[in-house]
Amino acid sequence: MSPPPPPAAGDALALPPPSALERLRARGRVRTTLTLLGPAFVAAIAYVDPGNFATNIAGGAKYGYLLLWVILAANLMAMLIQTLSAKVGIATGKNLPELCRERFPRPVSWGLWVQAELIAMATDLAEFIGAAIALNLLFGVPLFVAGLMTGVVAFGILALQQRGYRKFELAIGALLALILLGFLYDTLSVAHDVSGIARGFIPSFAGTDSVLLATGILGATVMPHVIYLHSALTQDRIAARDDRERRSLMRFGKVDVLIAMGIAGLINMSMLIVAGSLFHGQASGIDSIEGAYDGFEKYAGAGAALAFALALLASGFASSSVGTYSGQVVMQGFIARTIPLALRRLVTMAPALIVLAIGLNPSRALIISQVVLSFGIPFALVPLVLVSSKREVMGSLVNARLTTIVAWVVAALITGLNLFLLSQTFFG
Repeated sequence: MSPPPPPAAGDALALPPPSALERLRARGRVRTTLTLLGPAFVAAIAYVDPGNFATNIAGGAKYGYLLLWVILAANLMAMLIQTLSAKVGIATGKNLPELCRERFPRPVSWGLWVQAELIAMATDLAEFIGAAIALNLLFGVPLFVAGLMTGVVAFGILALQQRGYRKFELAIGALLALILLGFLYDTLSVAHDVSGIARGFIPSFAGTDSVLLATGILGATVMPHVIYLHSALTQDRIAARDDRERRSLMRFGKVDVLIAMGIAGLINMSMLIVAGSLFHGQASGIDSIEGAYDGFEKYAGAGAALAFALALLASGFASSSVGTYSGQVVMQGFIARTIPLALRRLVTMAPALIVLAIGLNPSRALIISQVVLSFGIPFALVPLVLVSSKREVMGSLVNARLTTIVAWVVAALITGLNLFLLSQTFFG
């Protein structure tokens, strides 16, 4: 048999086709950066959902600027957690629930799924009630009907994802911008005690009720369902050819998290600052979102009240669609099952619709839902730290030792605060 002919000169010089990241970079630095931003903005919408409105307004009205330090600490924790979640998706090409199913015993994986579904219901409780209240305030729509309308809008936003992830990200980003503009307007419309705001960043509490609100703020800021979701948003967004490209994508991911979580943190702080400036010390306490709307109108004018209500509406619409998306990720990842999106939406929104139908205090339900979310954080955070610290899973993107230590400290602090709250509530 004669030997095969030598390769032609052109074949010898042939280069592999450019990777997805190389093709993107060929469009220029600015377009590359803008295109790679997005996943953290989808995750960030959950950090400014209607539950944040309830806890931050209640915290500011009752305690002034006292709990500002809790928002700052929670936001810093959120930046770390969302960075780790994004890194899991980039490093492995899988999301966190999928990795839990692969690496944990089946009973553990199913147990994590069950609690994640309960957390999804608590999340929907906040999102639907918030949007329903906003529709009621703006247009006089009855709360139950407004809840149904919120479900329809959430489906519409989710439908954008069928046309590509970028359209969905841009829609969520636009709603986040609307929330930011609403509170920027309100912040500029109100006089503030600057020295009091500065003292609010010094850690302190004022009794068990302040610990309850602090736990709610933590639950509303470090959201369990987007710990799972962010890894899914990055797992196959841009296919990396090798470790060098994965590290490059991770650098963009850190910028994405820094900007998006920074915006979310500013919004949360502005909520509490405005509430503390307007409502703290008033003879008639503000104990509901409806009361806050009336208070904005009374003390800051109709424009401030309108900006507040529009921000709340944008928050409810956006966060409800993100919540449904994360629910699909959780079920498909933990138990390798999917159900029709409409059925999932109906199941998780049912508690919120029941609350609206029977006339329970919606603002109180919002705050309690955030406390429930806080108790769900360790069940998402512990698997995240375990997975991201394993070199056999993460490869070159494995956590540095210091990162793992800090992440475990965060998990311990959150768990400890929850245990303290339980002891004070039932035995204090």
